[in-house]
Amino acid sequence: MYRDSDGMLFSNLSDAKNGMSATWAIFIVEWVVFMVLAWYLEQVYASGTGVRRHPLFFLDACRKKYQQVAAEPRVSKEDRVAVDFGAGDLADVVEERNRVANITDFSEFPIVVQDLKKIYPKLDGAPAKMAVRNLSLAVERGECFGLLGPNGAGKSTSINMMTGFMEPSAGTAIIAGRDIRRNMFEVYKIMGVCPQHDLLWDTLTGREHLLFYGRLKGLTGPELQGAVADALKSVNLVQAGTKQSKQYSGGMKRRLSVAISFTGDPQVVYLDEPSTGLDPASRRNLWDVVRSSKRGRGIVLTTHSMEEAETLCDRLGIFVDGQLVCIGNPKEITSRYGSYYVFSLQVPPEQEEQAQALVASLSPGSKLTYSVGGALKFEIPKNEITLGKIFDTMSHADRHQLQVLDWGVANATLEEVFIKFARQIGATTTEMADTSAAAAATTNNGTLKNVKEV
Repeated sequence: MYRDSDGMLFSNLSDAKNGMSATWAIFIVEWVVFMVLAWYLEQVYASGTGVRRHPLFFLDACRKKYQQVAAEPRVSKEDRVAVDFGAGDLADVVEERNRVANITDFSEFPIVVQDLKKIYPKLDGAPAKMAVRNLSLAVERGECFGLLGPNGAGKSTSINMMTGFMEPSAGTAIIAGRDIRRNMFEVYKIMGVCPQHDLLWDTLTGREHLLFYGRLKGLTGPELQGAVADALKSVNLVQAGTKQSKQYSGGMKRRLSVAISFTGDPQVVYLDEPSTGLDPASRRNLWDVVRSSKRGRGIVLTTHSMEEAETLCDRLGIFVDGQLVCIGNPKEITSRYGSYYVFSLQVPPEQEEQAQALVASLSPGSKLTYSVGGALKFEIPKNEITLGKIFDTMSHADRHQLQVLDWGVANATLEEVFIKFARQIGATTTEMADTSAAAAATTNNGTLKNVKEV
């Protein structure tokens, strides 16, 4: 009928016979209704990422109890104290749980984690996976707390729950007096995050990234400009600040991510392996930035670098199989679990047995940990020997008809302690899980494999 006509025009759009007025009215009403409905469902419906809000969150302004009120602990103090880990070496973890249970003023601690738990549901026939088991810890102001553990131990999952990217299955975290289950949108304003993988826009420059995040934190005018300039200077990106991030190297992107996390003077900062991909000079510079930024805020750091952990962290927690199994400052952990000397010896391959016999006579409790082509490494308990005896024995090694090519003795490092400790605890936690009905549906094969690889 309208083949040879111009169709509908603006001039006849209001013609009562075409029904367009009603159609446009329906479109407008549907747009408003469905946009509001989609936005509301996104806030209260579990989508797999983010923390769900209360169904009546839009009434928060009229409900004072939802405004920066810390939640009461879900687990009673008696239950917390009575927790039995089944291993005497975990007394420091029990002590930390009791410390958290006795906190009454949450505003004094930037980060308080209470029995945080994450269980991934069954998927494609695979059993449910408990990624984090009853994590409890408190981070004081000016403290950098380090999380160490093998891949898949649950470190990043813990940080994702504290930052609101993932909803916990049980428990909660109180961030500067705000509960992540109720006040996550308030927490966003006071935290900074450096994720494990850089989340940057390729077409934005480094300076534009900092301007964007600075405005999100409420900075404006000269204060914003000054914060951006200081951030670029602190991570040595002043010259590269006008370049698009797609032109950045991997190390430059990590430095920009760290600078973003400290923008806006946040009260808490989460750094998930921040030095990955950095050259030694940039890594040292980054450590200086973190050290100078600790005052007045709480920092949680995950890393696989033992040197970084010793340099930056005031306290460390070792994470294995989804639970915190050791906690203390780096020197304390090294002293507690590294009560042995690392004795290395290089001899001709045909004299390996003689070398082992010499070390056995020197220390009956010595343990061979490495042996390849005449290169031997032993763990010698400190309570069985002195350094003087080791030097005296090695200076007269020719009496035993032993040709020593090289030898050395040193205290155990944090890295060696961590490897040994993770292996031992991995076996212990697996035995505990096998005897626990609650963990019967969870397999630890993947975690044990990771521990063995470490």
